[in-house]
Amino acid sequence: MRRVMLLVLASLLLAILAACGGAPAAPVAPTNAPAGGATTQPTAAAGALPDLGGRQVTIAVENAYPPFNYINPATGKGEGWDYDAWNEICRLLNCVPVYQEASWEGMIQAVANGQFDAAADGITITEERAKQVDFSDGYIQVAQRLMARVDETRFNNMDEFVANETLRLGTQTGTTNYETASRLLPESRIQAFEQFPFAVAALINGDVDGVIIDETAGQGYVGTNAEKVKLVGEPISSDQLGFIFPKGSDLVEPVNLALAEMRRSGKLDELAKKYFSAEFKLPGS
Repeated sequence: MRRVMLLVLASLLLAILAACGGAPAAPVAPTNAPAGGATTQPTAAAGALPDLGGRQVTIAVENAYPPFNYINPATGKGEGWDYDAWNEICRLLNCVPVYQEASWEGMIQAVANGQFDAAADGITITEERAKQVDFSDGYIQVAQRLMARVDETRFNNMDEFVANETLRLGTQTGTTNYETASRLLPESRIQAFEQFPFAVAALINGDVDGVIIDETAGQGYVGTNAEKVKLVGEPISSDQLGFIFPKGSDLVEPVNLALAEMRRSGKLDELAKKYFSAEFKLPGS
């Protein structure tokens, strides 16, 4: 039933999603001290990639966070950066990716509990989350941005938004975007939504005055909907994204090695160009 609802949601809301504008987001070099002060397991020395012997790896995805993951309404199948990245990781490591749809709310805890081998959903690396799960090396650096309607004249950046006490901000529950909003505004001025498409729809409808969102996703919402929404002001923060695993997972090191190879071969750059640049076109847009 949830998949059917998402397909309906996708068909209704994909029209407001489109090509990501500007230069592609840059993949980041591996690090043992990611954004937020969290630590990941060290990347092993370069060498032959491990062979996982055809092992199945269950990967949680939301299927509602383009361009990382979404449902193609024409085929009913999941697509996006996460799918292409994990398909390549498993090609390199000889594993079989098994994608399982899960809501963002509770996804990190579900991985911590061992319900999935990993999760891929544009997850920001933070110290607090690293207490629950292990992170891969960061694979991309993204900025949080403020989205507004194109005819907005009351503010031009986040500082001006905060200063105007009549304005309400939309975002998604359980995200670092929500955490940023909570640091900047009282709860009475924040409207949290289960998924970002609902937050953007509320902005367009005038139910909220702005939306705080990762730039990689926000650019997709601007796309062909440029007559309705825009990104304003300077980046609010800059964070690294990584995959998550249960604590002590034996997949962290192999995946880090695969990411290092994808970085060396140019595959991460190729995926960034495909999904985080003007080349990206969502199905049905």
